[in-house]
Amino acid sequence: MLDVSSVEQYFTRSDGNYLFARWNRPLAPVAFGVEDETVSVLKGAIEAVCQLAGHEMAETDPELGSNFMVFFCRDWDELLGVRDLDRMIPGLADLVPRLVEADANQYRTFRFDPDGGIKACFVFLRMDRVMREIPADTLCLGQVVQSILLWSDEAFLGSSPLALTGDNVAILKPEVAAIIQAAYDPVMPMAAQDNSHALRIHARIMARKTD
Repeated sequence: MLDVSSVEQYFTRSDGNYLFARWNRPLAPVAFGVEDETVSVLKGAIEAVCQLAGHEMAETDPELGSNFMVFFCRDWDELLGVRDLDRMIPGLADLVPRLVEADANQYRTFRFDPDGGIKACFVFLRMDRVMREIPADTLCLGQVVQSILLWSDEAFLGSSPLALTGDNVAILKPEVAAIIQAAYDPVMPMAAQDNSHALRIHARIMARKTD
């Protein structure tokens, strides 16, 4: 049962602060380092999650061109050779060594509009052995779900937002899907820093159940 406390934990960061944001513009995706087939899978995952949220996709963002960028690489050092990436990701030269030292296989960072809504998201995936064993559709869906909202940095540590059906098909966990739908309700704010927001999310979830 998804109670208020559970909702709150999804947006309470490791420093104890509550922080929520959602996209306030259509997602305009682009992927680097993979074949066109994987790009199609990624766009399909974005379309599915946007449909769930009642949000939109677009071919381009009028300000940024693309606002949802996914970079696939074999080694983190490859990022240092991507033209102009250091302009989009300040401190890239310092970030890469930290990712290498942590033996990380994914990293995600957001940019925000003045109203606090998500303006852009950059996702970096190092295709190590673990990542390569994940089916492309599962990998892409998981990354899109983790990018559609500003979740807590601890929200999915040790617990995927996805579940497997009896046919080994990856689907969104019902509680995660419910939170996404409630968060994108037009009456909800683009951003929040007070945990009373979790009460509103929970109320919208309960209202949907009784509709």
